[in-house]
Amino acid sequence: MSVILNKKEGMQYRRFGKTEKLLSTITLGGMRFKHVWDDPRREIPKDTLEECLRTVKLAFDSGINHIETAWGYTKSETVYGKVLNEELAIPRTSYHLMTKGNPMTADATFEMVENQLRDLQTDYFDFYGWHGINTPDLLEQSCKKGGPVEALLKLKEEGIIKHVGFSTHGPMEVIVRAIETGLFEFVNLHYYYFNQRNLAAVQLAEVSDMGVFIISPNDKGGQLFKAPEKVKDATYPLTPIQWNARFCLNNPAIHTLSFGITEKEHFEEMRGIFPTTSPWSQADYETKLKLDSFLFDDPYAVYDGFDMQNDPSGINIPEVLRLRRLWKSYDMIDFAKYRYKTFKEKSHWFPGELPTHSNLDKIDKAKIPAHIPLKELLAETHRELYQPEYKLAKN
Repeated sequence: MSVILNKKEGMQYRRFGKTEKLLSTITLGGMRFKHVWDDPRREIPKDTLEECLRTVKLAFDSGINHIETAWGYTKSETVYGKVLNEELAIPRTSYHLMTKGNPMTADATFEMVENQLRDLQTDYFDFYGWHGINTPDLLEQSCKKGGPVEALLKLKEEGIIKHVGFSTHGPMEVIVRAIETGLFEFVNLHYYYFNQRNLAAVQLAEVSDMGVFIISPNDKGGQLFKAPEKVKDATYPLTPIQWNARFCLNNPAIHTLSFGITEKEHFEEMRGIFPTTSPWSQADYETKLKLDSFLFDDPYAVYDGFDMQNDPSGINIPEVLRLRRLWKSYDMIDFAKYRYKTFKEKSHWFPGELPTHSNLDKIDKAKIPAHIPLKELLAETHRELYQPEYKLAKN
């Protein structure tokens, strides 16, 4: 087993599955710096550079030893390359570096990786994830013979990539199939208290001795940095961010959580997560029971709708019902609206038709449980969460 890089008191570290690397249980994510999503990707504004510089210093001071980014985060790789190498001159052997990409051919893979090495100013990646195995088609295309994952594995043989994995926003069934290919050493996926659907995939990854990386537990996990009073009161004296992190890390199969932290106060809050214990302390478990009890605030909150997955209506019924549950049981209406507006018919990142009258009429009524007024629940959720885009009237 490898040594712990950048080991600091107050941080905890876990073996990242069969990679044998010992990662800090908090990863510094790279998608939330100022202007980071703006083109052109290699032009870095002064305030972006300064924010990244300040954040990386705080991260290393806190004992974080794992930095994560992606080609798709536009400026992120370039600004990390400048900060780590030009500004701070941090020895490459003192931290682990993960990046991702989703090229569709072997040739495109070699070209993309070459550009990423240049932008991040490194000659190898500790971890490289094929970014976004979200559908059966993408799984097939990425893993086909002579395809991009095979190219990544060739780069692994050459030492340019040390470990190959994948990231996913897809349904559990796709994640399980990707794990079962045996091609990957780690997986980046969504799993939090407010979205526990992927637990079986986490457990399968554990059986396969894969590293498990949790994506965006603070933002996609419920915008916990602005949680409603009902949730904050339930997790007190911990903040929702701290308790949710403990919820995730209570599972020994989970190794690291990606935090998109940029301010000193964020790091101070992060330190309050530790020490984590597995099994839980009584206080942490009592918090879970309190949060669980809120499901009784709505008579339909426990129905998750996964028996209606892939309905002919095109509505992402399980996810609409999850957002309804967060609104009705946890007062998380702002988060529900934030996620609801990202549904896109043709996007594989957060797919789903909206439950309009015409789409509701397409639901397979034969599959609806007799005691669940499903169409009414979906229609109510749409009325409450849908926010039409405002457009100026043309003169």
